Amino acid sequence: MLARKEYLEMRELHLQGWSISAIARHLGHDRKTVRSYLGGGRIAGVRSATPDVFLLFLPYCRQRLADDPHLLATRLFAEVVELGYPGAYSTFTRALRRHLLRPPCAHCPPGAYPGGPVDALRGGQEIRFDWLRLPAPPAGWGCGTHAQLLIGTLSTSGRWRGVLSDGDDLPHLVEAIDRVLRRFDGTPGCWRLGRTPVACTVTTGQPKPAFAQVARYYGAAVQLGPADHVDPPGEAREAVLRDWWRGVARDIWLADAQDELDRLALCQDTQDTQDDHRLPALPATPFPARLFTHRVVGPQGLVPYRDSFYAVQPDLVGALVTVHHRLDEPYLSIATPTGAVIARHRFAPPGSARTMADGAETNTLERPARLEQPRVPACRDGRGRKPLSPQALAEAQVLRGVDGGRAGVADAGPESVAAH
Repeated sequence: MLARKEYLEMRELHLQGWSISAIARHLGHDRKTVRSYLGGGRIAGVRSATPDVFLLFLPYCRQRLADDPHLLATRLFAEVVELGYPGAYSTFTRALRRHLLRPPCAHCPPGAYPGGPVDALRGGQEIRFDWLRLPAPPAGWGCGTHAQLLIGTLSTSGRWRGVLSDGDDLPHLVEAIDRVLRRFDGTPGCWRLGRTPVACTVTTGQPKPAFAQVARYYGAAVQLGPADHVDPPGEAREAVLRDWWRGVARDIWLADAQDELDRLALCQDTQDTQDDHRLPALPATPFPARLFTHRVVGPQGLVPYRDSFYAVQPDLVGALVTVHHRLDEPYLSIATPTGAVIARHRFAPPGSARTMADGAETNTLERPARLEQPRVPACRDGRGRKPLSPQALAEAQVLRGVDGGRAGVADAGPESVAAH
């Protein structure tokens, strides 16, 4: 792409009688480039559009994935390369995701295989998640100098919900996402995040395998928005939330602050939310992420955690312990820094402000047994390699330039399919 100043110099030299070759040597450009700009084929300062060669292979890929939703991308890539596709594998897979070609399998539960997202994604519904750092939280929250606020916004209606969190690592992000989705009573088929380091690889910009597994558990696909994305409604909402945070009392409980935030979100809901599609249901339990939070044993042997207190042996006052809480379990464990469990308690409901002493006498000095997660049965339709359908064979003939093409689909009988 030529700059405007360089193009004006090119025009001046051409008016002085310079040849195309002389101008190309003087400016250091190819003769075809100079001829294109001087002939009006290209405009200075405007980048020429690169043709998308994948569009030629789009009908074939759509038909193959409609016939077999479980078809591996590597196998489909090998087929289109044989048909003349010149691009790389990474470009090919990005095109598959961009055009939403992989449909959901009718026999698989949502998120059971890393294929197409659920119907909500095909309908355009998505939710955008944004982290907001809140300075100087109350000391009783135990989250240091900043608290985290996760905001989830629906794309269709602009409704939003927020969840306060006392951590910003991956387990806390999973917990916050689950709580936001349960406030919407469902999940869209697409999650859009900024480049959150705990959820994506900074170098490649792709979701980390651990976070992709979380999204599949909820039956959603992950899209990563650009880091410099400008969202005027989101900026206005962020200003409102920061004003709300400045008015929050410094001695407020975490659950009380969350209640205030929920009321603020409800007050900002638009009256007409009919445009929201009915969101697919959530799993019965959250994703089994395990939270690890460091706490110091307070007076009387009580460990503060989420507005409640959990008892340990009185001789541990002032000691550093780690609170283990798996999101799908109704209890938590308190362990030493080396991992030895010293107490287990029922998890107090948020905002209950209870003192849990029922497990103070438990001194197992061993880790709790790991619970096995139920396995999702595999879809039998995804086993084995399926032959090309007559429609896919017709699309392949079009790409090869064979006469007949799509018009010959009606004439393609079992004999012609077997021949391929």
